[in-house]
Amino acid sequence: MAAEAFWTPIFVSVRVVLVAGALAFVAALVAAALLKKRRFPGKLALETALMLPLVLPPTVIGFLLLVLFGRRSFIGAWFESLFGQPIVFTYLAAVIAAAVVAFPLIYQTFVNGFEAVDSDLEEAARQMGASEWQVFWNVTFPLSSKTVVSGGMLGLARALGEFGATMMFAGSIEGVTRTIPTSIYIATESGNMVFAFYWVASIIVFAFCLLAAVQRLKAKS
Repeated sequence: MAAEAFWTPIFVSVRVVLVAGALAFVAALVAAALLKKRRFPGKLALETALMLPLVLPPTVIGFLLLVLFGRRSFIGAWFESLFGQPIVFTYLAAVIAAAVVAFPLIYQTFVNGFEAVDSDLEEAARQMGASEWQVFWNVTFPLSSKTVVSGGMLGLARALGEFGATMMFAGSIEGVTRTIPTSIYIATESGNMVFAFYWVASIIVFAFCLLAAVQRLKAKS
């Protein structure tokens, strides 16, 4: 029973982080590709809005997610009528919370990587008749592939450590939404310092491995 109690939050975190990381990765890739080197009215405001989750308190993010996806919202009511259950306090809610906080870090990494690509190479591809999407997928993306991988890993690390927004939006349901950070909080509050210590150690190991991989990619570039 002790082993199951220890491993369950780890398995929940892995399931949440992998799905949330994939969603944030795709969303950040599309956003960075669409906004790359484009100029239009309101671009600064849009990019600032995309970066807000990076600096907003987790409780604010959790509150906004409750407003957007709660049972009284249009999205929440539509989802519940379609699937027979609300979004709040579900595995999906945990995924959304983790994806939202991971997105801006991945997005900013992608933007920096895409902007570092030699514009002369991109212009040469355009002169040869390539469309903007062909330029991106055949020139920009391959030349910034290491940065893209690094951004994905940083997003996974950020999603792994998400706590505040998850607690507000997804709660702490054992085996469903209780991730490693929420388990550490509950264990500390209840005085179970042994479990808290091992969960802290496990999340440090996961984060260290991800960051070490990012540093290794930077060293090779």
